[in-house]
Amino acid sequence: MRDRIVSWILDHLRAAVGGLGRLSYARVASAMTALVIGVSIALPSGFMLLLHNMESLTGDWRGSSRISLFLHMDVGEERAQDLATEIRSGFPVEGIELVSAEAALEEFRQLSDMDTALDLLDENPLPAMLVLRPAPGTGPEQLRRMVVELEAMSAVDQARLDLQWVQRLDAIMDLTRRGVWLVAAMLGISVVLVVGNTIRLAIENRREEIVIAKLIGATDAFIRRPFLYEGLWYGLAGGTLAVALVETGRALLATPAARLAALYGTESLLRGLGTGGIVAVLGAAAGLGLAGSWVAVGRHLAAIEPR
Repeated sequence: MRDRIVSWILDHLRAAVGGLGRLSYARVASAMTALVIGVSIALPSGFMLLLHNMESLTGDWRGSSRISLFLHMDVGEERAQDLATEIRSGFPVEGIELVSAEAALEEFRQLSDMDTALDLLDENPLPAMLVLRPAPGTGPEQLRRMVVELEAMSAVDQARLDLQWVQRLDAIMDLTRRGVWLVAAMLGISVVLVVGNTIRLAIENRREEIVIAKLIGATDAFIRRPFLYEGLWYGLAGGTLAVALVETGRALLATPAARLAALYGTESLLRGLGTGGIVAVLGAAAGLGLAGSWVAVGRHLAAIEPR
């Protein structure tokens, strides 16, 4: 049993090294094929990385949402503080700011240019207000439920939250996400076709060798194995090029992205693939290369039989 396992491992090693040797023998053709695969994989990988960065950025924007609670006119500052403590313990909020009626009037005075009219009023017409900062990661539906529950409190006259822009942003992100996956699927199919066509040509070029191997008793698995490894090597080479292209593009965009992030007071917008992303790209590329070679071998190898 042990000898059989060792023999199986050695057969695969020989097939893998032999496939790599055949790729290195035809360097120009192999490089062109790997470059096509690399570009085809780099495009969806770059789009997905950009989408991931945009989701991180919009998450920060969503976290900057505010819920404004306008209190009843008879609610004093002490009751407002108690209400803030109650809300802080019962709702997912990151912070609460109390805006007194006097502070609200002073802010309205600075923004409205209505000093004369405001001086004619016998009393302050503005109520005290609590401004809530929802906890990061709070979704639109949860924010909507929070508004309904907060507005039902006896001391609250009205609760306001502008959810429309959040819903529009989520709809745009969902549309973009689906578009990226659609492009990734189409380009993945193109990688399978490119590798399949390349392996088909390799099979045709080695037709006589395959016929002789079958005549002396070689199994289909034995003949198939080197071609599968060729497809795997094509995928890995294309995946490596894809990672290099994506990271090069990110490096070229890093400076303007950092400048834009500084204007919005956020962190750098462009994060790299990271170890997990690189492994995912290489794994997807290797899988596509292996799938393309498997389709080509399964279709064309069976048609070659000794006569």
